[in-house]
Amino acid sequence: MAETAATNAQPTTGPVDEVDPGAGERLLALLLEPDCAPGIWASVDSGEMDYLVPELLALRMEQDPIHRHKDVLSHTIAVVGKTEPEMTVRLAALFHDIAKPRTRSFEHGGVTFRHHEAVGARMTRRRLTAMGYDELLVDDVAELVRLSGRFKGYADGWSDAAVRRYARDAGPLLGRLNHLIRCDCTTRNREKAAGIQAAMDDLEHRIAELAEEARRAAERPGLDGADVMAHLGIGPGRDVGRALTFLLEVKRTEGDLQRPDLEARLDAWWVDQA
Repeated sequence: MAETAATNAQPTTGPVDEVDPGAGERLLALLLEPDCAPGIWASVDSGEMDYLVPELLALRMEQDPIHRHKDVLSHTIAVVGKTEPEMTVRLAALFHDIAKPRTRSFEHGGVTFRHHEAVGARMTRRRLTAMGYDELLVDDVAELVRLSGRFKGYADGWSDAAVRRYARDAGPLLGRLNHLIRCDCTTRNREKAAGIQAAMDDLEHRIAELAEEARRAAERPGLDGADVMAHLGIGPGRDVGRALTFLLEVKRTEGDLQRPDLEARLDAWWVDQA
């Protein structure tokens, strides 16, 4: 792999929009290797990455006090190597910390990288667009980068509304976002790593529970209260509520039935009540 990377290496020249037309394919070839980390390092060391993703090289000089790697580049490549070989996730992993050099600050006590995800999403979009990637892929990768830091506050306690907002904002990218976040944990502290994975397990469990609650709350039986009263010849009262509960259970177990079938089930249920 190192020999191939050296052969393809070219210097970085011109603005971001001036990109070798084969750069996008070459980057994906590196990223989609099952064990991609050695190839990425070879590309970095040979100079090839200078023209593929020149922004990435700035991470080599950026110290990473959070993940305790010698630099953010080491952390980034470790994250990419942990992800499944799927281009959206691996591109997002490659770019998820791309804006740290631009957002580094010492103003708030120690080094911080405030809003680096939002800045990184814009940098990602520009670079991937220049490399000729499909617009939908660019959108998805940039959105994963933008959302990649959202989970950091979960340990402080999220309300159900915050959990719903996280899932809603991620939309169809939820599974890939959660996978990226799990892989973003590269600490050598086993206890801390286990805690992060447990927190993500808890978040995913809560998302599933809240989704099921929402699904059940949105369900409606095939007949409404007025239909039940008219069909059974009864007025408002507990029996109407009990009938609707019965019809809702019919829908959950048997799906949507035609109105005559529902009325027949309702009649049989009403007879049993008598």
